[in-house]
Amino acid sequence: MTDATGTRRDFRVGDVLSLACPFTPTWVERGVKWGHISVRWPWWDIDPDSWSVRWNGVVGLGVGDEHGEAVPELFRTDPSPEHLAEGDTCRVGIPPTVVHVTAVDHHDPPLETGWLPRPRLTVNVLPRGMTYREFPDDSHLNGTGYSLHPGDGTPFTFDLLMRPYACLQPGDEVADAAGRAWRFDGPWDWLPFDTEPAGPGPAWPLVLLTRAGTPRSDRDVEAVAASTAAGSHQETVEGWMALTQASPTP
Repeated sequence: MTDATGTRRDFRVGDVLSLACPFTPTWVERGVKWGHISVRWPWWDIDPDSWSVRWNGVVGLGVGDEHGEAVPELFRTDPSPEHLAEGDTCRVGIPPTVVHVTAVDHHDPPLETGWLPRPRLTVNVLPRGMTYREFPDDSHLNGTGYSLHPGDGTPFTFDLLMRPYACLQPGDEVADAAGRAWRFDGPWDWLPFDTEPAGPGPAWPLVLLTRAGTPRSDRDVEAVAASTAAGSHQETVEGWMALTQASPTP
């Protein structure tokens, strides 16, 4: 997957990113009503072959609830919604925003969404200061955050700020400095092979035992050992929390 700069990107749960989308001219279809402003979306085309989903080319952006409280929104308008009315021209985009990835899903065949291009990838993110499932059930967010579709024509740019345990891959099995064996399924998803509680997590340094269920290469073993030679699991968690201002778990 490539971003708007042509740089190839992959995504993992736990990634901390700086996300942006250049502000692009469009116009207002409907002014602020019921906490949303509706704008003509400048990056997608209506999918004429979509039978299960009909889309009219308009996207509603949250601007506040019935109590006047702000609803977090990644996309913004310029000018701001309170200065816009139906038929006004404006720009829509995302200013540089720190987010963290909560879920990644690949779609084969691509999703039928009502617009083109049909998404092949969904990346769910939460902005700095928000924790997974912290928001109310009736929010316009789903259970894991905002759904973005890199590669769907929207000119997103992503800069990776932190990838916890970048040396490991989901499914890796490791031994820690305390002699415990663990399976790594994500930076906050560690499964000890013994029956004791997981506790504070693995003790560094780590030794890679298997990768994808097969014996590990010397190169991979050295990479894991080097990346966990200094620091600790707790320091990794604290560094992540300092960037995201969020908790890694609900």
